[in-house]
Amino acid sequence: MTDTDVWNQRIAARDLTVGVVGLGYVGLPLMVAFADAGFSVIGYDTDPRKVEDVNAGRVYIKHLGEPVMRSLADNPKVAATTDVARLADADAVLICVPTPLTRHREPDMTYVEGTAAALGPVVRQGQLVVLESTTYPGTTREVMVPGLESGGLTAGQDFHVAYSPEREDPGNANFKATQIPKVVGGLTLTCLDLADALYSAVVPKTVRVTSVDTAEATKLLENIFRSVNIALVNELKTVFEKMDIDVWEVIDAAATKPFGYMPFYPGPGLGGHCIPIDPFYLTWRAREFEVPTRFIELAGEINTDMPQRVVDHVVAALSDHGKPLKGSNVLVLGLAYKANVDDLRESPSLRLIELLNRGGATVSYHDPHIPHLRPTRHYAHHLDSTPLTPESVAKADAILIATAHQDVDYQLIADHAPLVIDTRYAMARHGINPADAKADVRLA
Repeated sequence: MTDTDVWNQRIAARDLTVGVVGLGYVGLPLMVAFADAGFSVIGYDTDPRKVEDVNAGRVYIKHLGEPVMRSLADNPKVAATTDVARLADADAVLICVPTPLTRHREPDMTYVEGTAAALGPVVRQGQLVVLESTTYPGTTREVMVPGLESGGLTAGQDFHVAYSPEREDPGNANFKATQIPKVVGGLTLTCLDLADALYSAVVPKTVRVTSVDTAEATKLLENIFRSVNIALVNELKTVFEKMDIDVWEVIDAAATKPFGYMPFYPGPGLGGHCIPIDPFYLTWRAREFEVPTRFIELAGEINTDMPQRVVDHVVAALSDHGKPLKGSNVLVLGLAYKANVDDLRESPSLRLIELLNRGGATVSYHDPHIPHLRPTRHYAHHLDSTPLTPESVAKADAILIATAHQDVDYQLIADHAPLVIDTRYAMARHGINPADAKADVRLA
């Protein structure tokens, strides 16, 4: 009986232990998926608060909810830890750590390198290690494998290595981790077989590709596709605005075509961990091969510039009301990078607040999902969410809608705000006709 046969038997019997490194928006749902499928699960994170919350059943990622967290805490086959040595007990270790950009918009491999180095002394014979973090082609072979081999074992011989990109969409009730096909690439054929069998136990379909590099490139293509199309509509918004054409109406009309078109929508900038970052990972890697990526870089430039364009709209709108930006009170509505979640990663709202502060505005915010804003990796903001009341709305010289959360009283804003700059078409989407509103509602 081969090692693969034994592995498959153990999966069928749920006699494998799965370790998950990084208990954030990707790792925690993955931990839930394997726990629900009957596997023993060890969650590892360097943040003791996350570990304590998992073990106590406390919610720290809002859209997962209390029942999910309670099920983890009550499951005797599940535990979270800050002790990396505990991962030696895992048969498979799935790595879900951040892969951000540096200030110079180059890949920051700190978390992947640190994790691989920490696992080097822990990795044991026959273990499977899978990287899920979004990254450039070559990362698994060139960055992760050397760190894992620092303990003396050889990848592809003594232990197994694969890459399977995460496809998590926080807050999307239609596509949870267990409902999305998994792309899988292995360092060797056996590595691929083992990873394929493991993920097949928790997802509806696996998609095998010929190498870890191909799997890494697949995730980049998925998100660069979105980045480029969002950049297109962001640029069209500027063009159509000069022509006095509503880009939102154009998009809705075009979306009625049942083939050959997919709607994308403009906004104040890109957020989330993938779309604002992935294009720069590929363009950085492409330079090593002396291949130009002009199209991708242009899209990145357009999307990165959107917060400044929005602030320019705010300045112009305030000027029409006889007010300069300096000294004006601006209430930013929505901090999360997308609607109905508490996810701040790469949110354009953080950049908007910085630019507004830099221009001399007094900035406050309201977000029903994020009651407190504390300093992040790149921003030093320290604010608490302002309650949305007739008084707080009327006090603001301008309301800047940056995120279109559902549980916001947009009618209250229409009735009491003097000026609304709407980057998400939220007022119209909630049935408010600008002509009937007390507020001066402008799209940006």
